[in-house]
Amino acid sequence: MDPINARLKTMRDRVAHGGSGPAVLRADRDAQERVLEQDKVRAAFEATVEEGYRRLHRTWPGLLATGMVGGIDVALGVFGILLVTTMTGNRLLGGLAFAIGFVALMLAKSELFTENFLVPVAAAVARKTGPLPVLRLWAATAVANLIGAWIMMGIVLIALPQLGHAAVEVGVHFYKVGIGLRSFFSAVLGGVLITLMTWMERGTESILGKIVAAVMTAFLLATGGLFHAIVLSVDMFAALHAGAPFGYLDWFKLFLWASLPNILGGIGFVTVLRLAQVGWRRIERERETAEAGTAPEDVTREHGEGGT
Repeated sequence: MDPINARLKTMRDRVAHGGSGPAVLRADRDAQERVLEQDKVRAAFEATVEEGYRRLHRTWPGLLATGMVGGIDVALGVFGILLVTTMTGNRLLGGLAFAIGFVALMLAKSELFTENFLVPVAAAVARKTGPLPVLRLWAATAVANLIGAWIMMGIVLIALPQLGHAAVEVGVHFYKVGIGLRSFFSAVLGGVLITLMTWMERGTESILGKIVAAVMTAFLLATGGLFHAIVLSVDMFAALHAGAPFGYLDWFKLFLWASLPNILGGIGFVTVLRLAQVGWRRIERERETAEAGTAPEDVTREHGEGGT
């Protein structure tokens, strides 16, 4: 019998031997709901660890291809911003159009560099893989994201040169804000949003739920003009292809500047708190799984279910 059903059976047995009054039944129902909620969190964590372990051990061709597709997906979202903004002049509608890229990102199972602040980090903590595989994943995904985005934005601006004015307007925003406290905390917020989106997607099997998480995040990032290392890069690439008043060195400085607070926001404000939510006992169990080479359910049977 699996751990969840075992717990529920124990509670039903207690009710059977202790009476069936309204207070007992109500307490039992509340306890069952708490158990199910805790197990949902643990199930999401286990799925996150398995996915993170797979990402960390992906081959170089698979890693680079996934990253390039992720950059192309976001570029399609920026294409949506430019198209809608040019046709309507409405920034809010443009922010909604940007969600096209994040929905594509989710459905195509491609990845952004900043999405990897939760999934592989959780796997590294739980499975003790060390920092090098995580750094390899981050670096390769970031480079592949940028290459795919640069190529796609070039294609868009060649095919539709009338989008050039909107492209410069969108990209120059980051150049004007520049390096400072405002952009630092904007990047922290960007890291929080993208990592929270990843956790929400890992926490549900509903496609509709995943799409809602992607649309919400994309809308806030685009409409708020937040500093997100990859999104600002795609915006600035579009502007550079259209004759922006800044150069590639300006873009590179802002990319590096945004990356650090993105990491701080994603790991410090979301990943660490989510690991705390799961509980150290669950993390230790995953470590035992990795060290013993056994399946997670085998370890669960050996140690039983504990609290968070």
